[in-house]
Amino acid sequence: MREPTVLTIILNYKTPQMTVRSLKAALLAMNGIKGAISVVDNDSQDGSYEEISQAVQAFDAPEKNRVRVIQSGHNGGFGAGNNVGIRARLPNGDVPDYIYILNPDAFPEKDAIKLLLAYLQGNSSVGFAGSHTRSLDGTPHYSAFRFPTIQSEFEGAAQFGPISRLLKNYTVPLPIPDQTCKVDWLAGASMMIRHTVIDEIGLFDETFFLYFEETELCHRAKLAGWPTVYVYESEVAHIGSGSTGLKTCTRIPTYWLNSRLYYFVKTHGRAYAAIATLAHLSGGVIRQVRNTIQMKPIAGPSYFLRDLAMHSMRVVLNAMRINRSKTLTDTSHLTRQDTK
Repeated sequence: MREPTVLTIILNYKTPQMTVRSLKAALLAMNGIKGAISVVDNDSQDGSYEEISQAVQAFDAPEKNRVRVIQSGHNGGFGAGNNVGIRARLPNGDVPDYIYILNPDAFPEKDAIKLLLAYLQGNSSVGFAGSHTRSLDGTPHYSAFRFPTIQSEFEGAAQFGPISRLLKNYTVPLPIPDQTCKVDWLAGASMMIRHTVIDEIGLFDETFFLYFEETELCHRAKLAGWPTVYVYESEVAHIGSGSTGLKTCTRIPTYWLNSRLYYFVKTHGRAYAAIATLAHLSGGVIRQVRNTIQMKPIAGPSYFLRDLAMHSMRVVLNAMRINRSKTLTDTSHLTRQDTK
C-alpha cells in the first residue's frame, strides 16, 4: 500500500518569529510522515519572508529539505494565502493526498498530525479532520461548531438565559467535546483536508478575506457528502488571533462584516441573510437593554450593532444602485427608439 503524503501549510502575516516557532513544532509532528511543509508569506512586506527563509536555512539538512518558503505576492486573506500553498503542491510537483492547515500561532503536539492522518486514512468517507485546541496554559478552546443560522444569530447576540435555553440546539459553539465526533465545521487553526475533496468542491473561496472561509468550505463539503470530524486525541496549543488582533480590536473590522454577510448570502440567499441580520440586531438590543438595567458594561467592540446595521444598509443601497443602473442600461435602447 502506498504511503500517504501530507502537505502542511503555515500562512504567515507579519509574525515571523511566531511562525518559525509553529514551523519547528510542525516539523516534529511531521516526523515519520511522508510529505513537506510550505510556509506562505502573505505579502507581509515587513521582512518576514527573508527572516523566515534565513531561519529555515539554519535548520539541519533533513528538516531544511522538508520546508519551502513561498511569497504569495498579494495579501488576499486567509483563504487566498492557503490556496497559494495548495496550488504549489509538494516540492517535487506531486499532488499530496492530504492538506494540513496550521495557523502560525498554533503548535501541534508530536502526535497531533499523525492522529489526524490516521483518522482520515481509517475513515474514507470523512472529508476534514481537526484537532482539540487549547491555550498555552492548557485551557480548552472552542474549536468545534454548528453552522450559523437565523436562530444562532439571535441567541448569540441576546445571550439571555431563557433565549439560550430555548435555542440551545442552534448555538454556534458546541460544548467542548470530550471525544471524537462529527461536527458542522472546525476552526482552521489545525485542520486536515482530504485532497480529493478539494478536487471535487474547489479551494477556499477567496471572496472571504478573513473569517467564515473555513465555515463555508466545510458547508460546501457537507453538501457534497463529506462530513467534518473533531479528533479529540489530536492536541494543538493555540494562542488565537495571533495575526489578526480581532480579540483586542475596538471596532469590528469591515472585513468581518463583509465575510459574515457573504457567508449567509452564499449559503442561504439574500432574504435569509437579511433576516439573519435583523435577528442579530434584535438580539443585540435585548442584550443592551438587559445590561443597562443591570448596570453592566457592554462587552465586545464599540458600536458593534450600529456598525452592523450601517454595513447592511450600505450593502442594500449599493445593490439598489447597481440594479437601477442595470435597468437604465437595459432600457436605454427603448429610449433611443422613442426619440426617433
